[in-house]
Amino acid sequence: MEAAQIITTPAPFDDCRELASALGLDPAVAQLLVRRGLGDPAVAADFLKADERHHSDDFEGISAAVELTLAHVNRGSTVMIHGDYDVDGVCSTAILVRTLRSLGANVEWFIPGRREDGYGLGLENVERFAAGPASLLITVDCAITAVDEVARAKELGLDVIVTDHHHPRSDGVLPDAPIVHPRVCGYPDPELCATGVAYKFAQALRRAAGGAEVDEQDDLDLVALATVADCVPLVRENRRLVREGLVALARTQRPGLRALMRVAQVDPAEIDEQTIGFRLAPRINAAGRMQRADSGVELMLTDDPVRADAIADELDHANNERKLVEAKVRHEAEQQARDMGDRDGYIIAGDDWHPGVIGIVASRLAESLQRPVVIIALDGDEGSGSGRSIPGFDLLNALHGCADDMIRYGGHSAAAGCTVARDAVPQLREHFEAYCAAYFADQPAVAVRSPDAVIGGDGLSLELAQQLGALGPFGIGNPRPSVLIPGARLDGARTMGEGKHLRATITSGGVRVSAVAFGVSKLPAGAERGLDALGSPEINRWRGAEELRFVVRALEPCAARIELLGRPTDDLAALAEAVARGGPAQAVAAEGAEDRELLSRRGGGAAGILGELVATGEPVLVVALSEQRRLAQMEGVIGGFSLISWQGLLGDPAIADAYVHLVALDPPPSREAEAILEYGPPGSFAHQIGGAAELRFSLDELERESDLRSSMASVYRAVRDEPDADLLVHLTAGDPHRSPASMATIVRILDELGLAEFDGFRMSLSGDSSERRELESSPTFIRQTKAAAEAIEWLTAPKSLTA
Repeated sequence: MEAAQIITTPAPFDDCRELASALGLDPAVAQLLVRRGLGDPAVAADFLKADERHHSDDFEGISAAVELTLAHVNRGSTVMIHGDYDVDGVCSTAILVRTLRSLGANVEWFIPGRREDGYGLGLENVERFAAGPASLLITVDCAITAVDEVARAKELGLDVIVTDHHHPRSDGVLPDAPIVHPRVCGYPDPELCATGVAYKFAQALRRAAGGAEVDEQDDLDLVALATVADCVPLVRENRRLVREGLVALARTQRPGLRALMRVAQVDPAEIDEQTIGFRLAPRINAAGRMQRADSGVELMLTDDPVRADAIADELDHANNERKLVEAKVRHEAEQQARDMGDRDGYIIAGDDWHPGVIGIVASRLAESLQRPVVIIALDGDEGSGSGRSIPGFDLLNALHGCADDMIRYGGHSAAAGCTVARDAVPQLREHFEAYCAAYFADQPAVAVRSPDAVIGGDGLSLELAQQLGALGPFGIGNPRPSVLIPGARLDGARTMGEGKHLRATITSGGVRVSAVAFGVSKLPAGAERGLDALGSPEINRWRGAEELRFVVRALEPCAARIELLGRPTDDLAALAEAVARGGPAQAVAAEGAEDRELLSRRGGGAAGILGELVATGEPVLVVALSEQRRLAQMEGVIGGFSLISWQGLLGDPAIADAYVHLVALDPPPSREAEAILEYGPPGSFAHQIGGAAELRFSLDELERESDLRSSMASVYRAVRDEPDADLLVHLTAGDPHRSPASMATIVRILDELGLAEFDGFRMSLSGDSSERRELESSPTFIRQTKAAAEAIEWLTAPKSLTA
């Protein structure tokens, strides 16, 4: 769990409320949708359905690729499918091989070796294909930048079709061949992975061949596998393809996938995007990383369960080998990073590093360093590099800025690869770091995390976890929902997983919820008082039982401050003002329109409600019986709002007009105070929290104010025993959270009784202290005790208790 700066994107309160009402959503889900730009009910409803689908004919020019392919099939030509060595390349190859075989074609396929051939369509392989039986070359997951290679293939008599999803060349030049590419061909969803493209191309081929009705469920298991593994955005049609594909994966009868699930210990009934990303995909990728990826294609195509089991075992062994090699490279790369110190971008190079694992190592380091990282495996005079980015940083653009330092490069904003001469590495490092330094000059030094919703612990439930889970599948473009619980208290911490992880209990809003934090061995300071807890509610299933669990991603102290209104911030200045006023401010009748909407929030946790309202980005004013005592309770735990006492607001009700949200943290202590809640501009709200705990707080505070005898005795003794102490030491004797207004009351009573004098800076005793004084002879005492008694009577009246 890394240090993080938590920044919440505003989400207007009324927009969230209307969306929740229109679609019957949990308020937290409505917040998420509004923050992700899906606040319109119709748009949100479409997103929730996840049913975007487009026809293969929406690829402009796909008909030329289909006609050329079927012409070769009908002639009995040999078709060569050229794929790639990752999951996306393997699955897209398998789909086209299977489809063309079903149409009666003679099909061969080729997956380049990472070390022997490198990425993409190479000239040597083109010449080898031309010398063989193939008449048609179809590329999948590569070749959109292979302008020269495609030209050479055509020169040698090969017809070529390019299917790909990567970015074209920066100069805009495309291969001279029929192309099936979501961006180049204007497809409505430009983010399909190569397997998604192959899936659409296969549908177009079947339709044009005039066979049986095309079953769109065919190969959806492979589409889901590749779409998740290739880290393309899981939005729009991709989201539907993966959602439906996960169901297909759970039911798949493909022997290879069943065998792969067996070795990965994956229960088909519980498969999701995480099991793909962390259990299945690494084993397929391991073949391409450590040896050749041909076994992955064979695994997807075989109908023989025995052969499938053998291949799956082979992939599992390769994955275990990959882990060992990766650990060695990662250890050495991390040491280099430590030796380099803090940088805004890292170019890390080493000899004898396996090029098959440098991408994984780059990803791990980028995550831990929170900076873009390129790892280069040097071999002879050149090196193969693989880079990974962090959210918000376009890695491909950074490499564009260093283009002269590399032999070749390509990729996209989140991941890229390159080939670089050994002696050019220092220059590449210098230019890359300079680019990164300029980019990060105004960026926070720590990771920025933005919650999707802000709620109290009382807002957590199994139903919420289910609604959030239904927003999946999650990945790039549709990240797993993050929920902020402001002022959450954590206790009962105990380690698990050999001391690497932590279990604890979160208390918020009167609710206790189990929590787990991975990669953490102890709770940070302030956990018992209250921290902002950012994470995800989820359903933990174990042996048939379901339990709500909060997975903590970040724990940070609240950085937002509380602004005091209705009095000077400085206690001495506030005291002087209250003394000069000669008594409590007179209540002023509220004026203006009664357009503020009253909302009862009783029973909800104050921290969660205040955090939710502050996160709207709209101004919030909190009213409390004692601003001093409430400030002491809340400061450093929750903030971002203004705070005023009921007495201060009664003296100037117009203060509230500037605030969209007026929050009655403590119940109104009088009829006049209650009436203020209704006054405000259109589109403003009054939230009444005041439940049993707040009522108890108010009654305790009023009893404290009415018990002036003990308060005065404490102050009197402090002045007598420590006459040279600071004024605030005297006036807070017996109660460190006594408000300036209460201090002024004590000063006035002592003065009226002739027991002490106050010159504005210090107090001193006066008169004969042995002479008995009757408190009832002080007008301030009589007025104060009467006001406290009336407030207690108002608050304890049946209508107030049941309102």
